[in-house]
Formats: sequence, structure tokens, C-alpha cells
Amino acid sequence: MPPEITRISEQFLHNPVRIEVARPATAAATITQRLVASHNQDYEKRDTLRRLIKDAKDLQNAIVFCNRKRDVATLHKSLLKHGFPAVALHGDMDQYARMAALDSFRTGENPILVASDVAARGLDIPAVSHVFNFDVPTHAEDYVHRIGRTGRAGRLGSAFTIVTRHDDKLVAAIEKLTGKTIEWEGPGLDALPPGEPREERRGRRGTPSPRRRRVAVGVEHTVGRRRRLARPRPAAFGRCGHPSLPRRTGVAWLA
Repeated sequence: MPPEITRISEQFLHNPVRIEVARPATAAATITQRLVASHNQDYEKRDTLRRLIKDAKDLQNAIVFCNRKRDVATLHKSLLKHGFPAVALHGDMDQYARMAALDSFRTGENPILVASDVAARGLDIPAVSHVFNFDVPTHAEDYVHRIGRTGRAGRLGSAFTIVTRHDDKLVAAIEKLTGKTIEWEGPGLDALPPGEPREERRGRRGTPSPRRRRVAVGVEHTVGRRRRLARPRPAAFGRCGHPSLPRRTGVAWLA
């Protein structure tokens, strides 16, 4: 049980009895856990994932976990582009779309499920042979729930986690929680050649965040400041057509 839920329950319950069927943060002994070194860029991680899927032994189906819903959509499109039968599952999908995605995964129509942590708990997905962590989970407890989708009911399972040079603290937290050192599949991070610098996370419209610029006729609009350019004042055009820009009269705003 997460610590937050434990604290809430202790506020409302008197002398509760706690019954656990397994030690917290315990992974099943039937799961083979491995770390896979990769460079930092997302396209390099996607290439590493495709290689892992192609080289996996006895792969019947697999769940690929991402930390962010936006990455779920991007990775899903990438897998489809490279010919992998995949379906996506994340928290922004409605109930009908979720059930359709799960049904296609259960029936084997799409044996690869790209998901956020919404699929890590509470879903009945039996007989999953492989779990791939495209991102190292930011919370160590989520790692145990993710890999717990495989190796169930006495079946053998495999869990591979793609690790970059920025994930060392997250991996250390997982190993501390589980009390087990996870072995590397192939060379570790120290054996990787230098890669490209990590790209900047971009905003929803593809522009670098947090700074965005919009230029209008006679006005330079910048987040945090505005300054008037030395240009003639244009004729009045009334309210601007762009919903994200403020109301101005006497200035022609470009949408």
C-alpha cells in the first residue's frame, strides 16, 4: 500500500489489522529483470526498444510502459511505422477506446501494448510474456507494479528497462526498494560511446518551452514583456483573430 494511502487510513481507522500476502515492493521470482543501456535521445531509445523486441526470446506479447501520455502516442506511431502490431492505452482515452485497445491486445490482434502507468495496476491482463520500460519510472514503487504484469500465476516472464545516463538515481532507488541489484543486458552505460546532447523538451505546439514568441505588425509580443517597435502605427482592425492574444484596438494582430 502506498505511504500516502497508509497515512490517510490511519487518520480514520482505530486499531486496524493489516494483512499482506507478500512483502511490499517484492517482484515475483519468475520474472527475469534486466537493464539495457541506451543514449539519451528519444529516437535512440526507440531504436533500442525495436532491437529488444526483435531479439526477445519466446515473445508472445508485451507491454511497453512510458512515463508520459504524450510519449505513449509518439512511441505507438513509431512502432506502427516500423511494422510492429501495437495499440496504445493511456488515461486520456475514454472507456470505449480503452476496452477496444485491451480486447485487441488480449486476442492477439495487436500483441504489443504501449501504455502509461494506468495499465500497471488493477487491469486483468493475464499471460503477458514481456514487459519493456521505455522510461525508468520516477517512483520506484511503479517499477514493481509495471513488471508485475508478467510472470503471473507461476508463468515465466521477462522485464527489460531502458536506461540512459540521466537515470542512474532512479535505478538506484529501484534497487534500494527491491533489495536486489538488476543485471545489465549487454554492455552497461560506461561502455557506450558518447552520444548527442540531450534535446530540449518542447511545448505542445513544438516550440521550445518556457519561452515562446509571437510577432504582430508594429508589436513584438514576448512572454514576460512587450516592447513597441519603431514602425508606423497601422490602421485600426478591431479585435484580433488569435484567441491567445489580448484585445487591442489600433493594432493589426497577425493570427
